[in-house]
Amino acid sequence: MKRQTPKSISAQKLHEWLQCLLTRPYLVDVREKEELRIAAFPANVIHLPLSQMQSWSQSIFEKLPIDRPVVVICHAGIRSENFGTWLLDQDLGYEVWNLAGGIDSWSLNVDRSVPRY
Repeated sequence: MKRQTPKSISAQKLHEWLQCLLTRPYLVDVREKEELRIAAFPANVIHLPLSQMQSWSQSIFEKLPIDRPVVVICHAGIRSENFGTWLLDQDLGYEVWNLAGGIDSWSLNVDRSVPRY
């Protein structure tokens, strides 16, 4: 069976989606706390740092309801894709998107006030 991977979404398309009042996705940021301090995503996120996966992976339903799509964010799009693939591998019914290029792409293409690092 082919492994599922998250759908890719550009920073611009995510920005447009977040302007929509219907079906807003959950935003999951898998970066470390220090990274969030440098360049916070300018919307409410569920912070699930990959380095602490053992502490939250067993309670993923409590942390991340299944009622809306999920967009995963990291610095460049690699860790978020890994998390998205893991989430799809759980076969729990999530619709998962990966922010292509991560917060760096968001800074370059949507909101230049978000610092690059």
